[in-house]
Amino acid sequence: MECVEPIRSKEQINAIKHYLKNHNLRNYLLFVLGINSGLRISDLLSLKVDDVKEIDRIILRERKTGKSKDFPLSDACKDAIEEYLKDTNIGNNWLFKSKKGDRPITRIQAYRVINKAARMIGIKEAIGTHTLRKTFGYWAYKNGADITQIQKLLNHSTPNITLAYIGITKESLDNIYKNLNL
Repeated sequence: MECVEPIRSKEQINAIKHYLKNHNLRNYLLFVLGINSGLRISDLLSLKVDDVKEIDRIILRERKTGKSKDFPLSDACKDAIEEYLKDTNIGNNWLFKSKKGDRPITRIQAYRVINKAARMIGIKEAIGTHTLRKTFGYWAYKNGADITQIQKLLNHSTPNITLAYIGITKESLDNIYKNLNL
């Protein structure tokens, strides 16, 4: 399996959102919810409409860890959910419903969606479904969230694991010292 990185450019994030919004609102929602929640793809794909409809929070049990997860939805997520549900008629089904019956799209299909959107806007680096989760962590860090809070949100055992996971290297940390010059 190829190691993927977070998307470090807001312009690229916005370009992917624009591309997906113009092609498929389900896939747009997958991207927006993924980069704004930090959920693993298995947890995203297991969501049902009732898990997000007319509520301000997502409450679930993580499939990988078995831990309970309870977090508020951002305005970007709420807007994407509202637009998707207004545009589609999926009832109380899987949020990311497959066209092939009563089931969610597969991890492979989710990968294809994210990867194709990235390629269409010119990203050449390795991109996959895990990119969504890493992008969440990276931008939380860049926006000033304490690394130990991000560690807790991502259920990592140490801050060093979280820093490596979101692509914050020793070199980038060293640059803080080099560039401060007070």
